[in-house]
Amino acid sequence: MDITIREAEPREYQRLGDLTAQAYLADGLLELDAEDSYLLTLRDVARRAAASEVLVAVDADGTLLGGVTFVPGSGPWADIAGPGESEFRMLAVDRSARGLGVGQALVDACVARARAREGCVRIVLSTQRSMRAAHRIYERMGFVRTPERDWEPYAGPTLITYALGLQPSAAVDG
Repeated sequence: MDITIREAEPREYQRLGDLTAQAYLADGLLELDAEDSYLLTLRDVARRAAASEVLVAVDADGTLLGGVTFVPGSGPWADIAGPGESEFRMLAVDRSARGLGVGQALVDACVARARAREGCVRIVLSTQRSMRAAHRIYERMGFVRTPERDWEPYAGPTLITYALGLQPSAAVDG
């Protein structure tokens, strides 16, 4: 499959927000609750795009296959990134495109962006324990678990963390 990764266009924000929310709901990562603030955050692509880089994967016909939010450094969209780190969040692939390399391509694009950032020595992420397919992608790429950085965004599930050193001298530690 021919997959192109590029920045999301404003005309795609609603579709990407719906795709991301549907992916999280279908995977049982969120409850269908209009009051769930994270569900609203997943849908609000325009807000994320204003302060970070929202990337999309599209096929040769321009069909939206997935997306991810790349956070170049610490800032309003960083959950765990510190100095010298980039982060990515909200990785989602449409159910019909899973297993086709879309998630891998989105993560590759985030890693490439982090490598291109001057002074960036590592890229980090948070994930739920149940996201095993995503964990396989991260581990295949060389990301390592950083349990000392695991955290709870609210009373509930603990998010587990991974990091990838981007330079030979970069230690992967908190």
